[in-house]
Amino acid sequence: MNGDVESGNGGAAVSDVIVVGGGVSGLTTAMVLAERGDGVRVWSAAPATATTSAVAGALWWPYRIEPQDRVGDWALASLRWYEELAARPRETGVRLVEGLHRGERLAGLGPWAGRLKDVAETAEGLRCRLPLIDMPVHLAWLEERVRAAGGTVERRGVTSFDEPAAEAATVVNCTGLGARELVPDAGMRPVRGQLVLVENPGIEEWFTEADPASSETTYFFPQPGRLVLGGTAGADDWNTVPESRTAREIVARCARVRPEIARARVLGHRVGLRPARDAGVRIEAESLPGGGRLVHNYGHGGAGVTVALGCAQAAARLVG
Repeated sequence: MNGDVESGNGGAAVSDVIVVGGGVSGLTTAMVLAERGDGVRVWSAAPATATTSAVAGALWWPYRIEPQDRVGDWALASLRWYEELAARPRETGVRLVEGLHRGERLAGLGPWAGRLKDVAETAEGLRCRLPLIDMPVHLAWLEERVRAAGGTVERRGVTSFDEPAAEAATVVNCTGLGARELVPDAGMRPVRGQLVLVENPGIEEWFTEADPASSETTYFFPQPGRLVLGGTAGADDWNTVPESRTAREIVARCARVRPEIARARVLGHRVGLRPARDAGVRIEAESLPGGGRLVHNYGHGGAGVTVALGCAQAAARLVG
């Protein structure tokens, strides 16, 4: 499309709220605000398909996210929503899929785990039926929800929150790692995740196994048209270029669980930088110098998809 505006009326019209950031957190927050009647514009320097959210393996599970005393409620609110969306998988990108968290035990998880459905503790670990989300499809669906509620999505980056504050009474910060410079918040740091996409040799269930003593994880997620293999969790690693040795190691670890993966044709490689924050997720409001309001919703670590709706609702309450 021509111009900076992908949807809506464009221009510099004053709106109630500008959401800065077009990943899953920003779009879900914009959807919640727009559907309750707020005038919403989303400003994002990159299309949704180029955000960290688009790279996510996207199995619902509270992974690498704090604070634990709040994560459970956010995650469960999102879970119930995804369970409803799974009735329309082609439209929403959400499916409910069976799988195994090898080595996990309910006793080692937070209180939220006691409220899960379709979970069985076995000798190997936890067998669960959980939402698995095809992120490119889901992000496109979220954008359409925002548009349908009267919101707009614009290709526009910012160097200061003063820019959106000049055009909206309230600004919502969903910039992920960008918050490190914009806020600024020195507690924001990347946790690098590398993935390998291969042709699916017939695997229908997902699998995860985490090594607490290592930055390596082993998982595979059957997504439409591909099997997503992972992964890594390299703290403070800003490298977004896939590393061939790491890719081979990922395939080898997954093939030890399912040998047929070793023969699967490689379709591509992806790297995403999880937006981790030392103090955990920040959902908080503050006043801007010009009299506007800035609401933060960032620092979701490895679970942005898992808590997307719960955090969006919390942020929306602060918008007022």
